[in-house]
Amino acid sequence: MPRPKNNRIVHEPPLFTEFKPVGIPGRSLEQILLSLDEFEAIRLADFVGMSHEEAADEMGISRSTFSRLVEKSRKKIAEFIFQGKLLTIDGGNIHFRKNIIQCCDCGHMFKIKIDSVISKCPECHSENFLNLAGGFGHGECCREKSKDYKHKKGGNYATR
Repeated sequence: MPRPKNNRIVHEPPLFTEFKPVGIPGRSLEQILLSLDEFEAIRLADFVGMSHEEAADEMGISRSTFSRLVEKSRKKIAEFIFQGKLLTIDGGNIHFRKNIIQCCDCGHMFKIKIDSVISKCPECHSENFLNLAGGFGHGECCREKSKDYKHKKGGNYATR
């Protein structure tokens, strides 16, 4: 029986979750699923430019696990680019550290800590929000995780 996967830490939900070649309807394309932890690995390694050791530390995983995630992510992204498939970001065993909230009335977007609660838009004072972490089925689980976030380092656990 395979070992259960540990939850990985993802900084914040992605703003965009689907990518496809121009001019081809998405329904006619084969889909590639990039999990949220694979998305985070590629973000940290290639967009932010962290070393694998720093990025693994940030995600709360081992360096070797991080390297495997980056390798899988790069293969999927290359397949998307060279074979013209639909790339969708979703799923994975993750918890968010931060959330992105969008006001449905004025369109203002703002980032908050995952354990923060906001009742009104700072721009227009509307109470009509789109919760990006909630769109992935996350929120309360991530808030609980952030309260006692433990970080694995060298076999020891240290709170952040």
